[in-house]
Amino acid sequence: MANIPLVKESKKGCTFEIQVTPHASRAQITGIQDDVLKLKVTALPMEGAANEACIKLLTKELGLKKSQMEIFTGLKSRKKTVMVKDITAAELKKKINHVLKIEV
Repeated sequence: MANIPLVKESKKGCTFEIQVTPHASRAQITGIQDDVLKLKVTALPMEGAANEACIKLLTKELGLKKSQMEIFTGLKSRKKTVMVKDITAAELKKKINHVLKIEV
């Protein structure tokens, strides 16, 4: 069975961890390693540009609204926690699995 990112549900929403590689040649979700969703973004890690690029990539790929998603922890780190509001953990996992083409 393929790895599935660890999605935690709380009163405020669902969270999952990402690991970001900034200044990549193209923006993409590259997979999962140790329960962490791995992303590459073209933006430089300056003045929040890479964080903004992460949110943009995730909203596009997962089909969510920008207002639903925020970087909860790790604003200045490559490893970040993303908070998604107005969605259940099961729905979020399904969207991530669809993007990663994981059969459940």
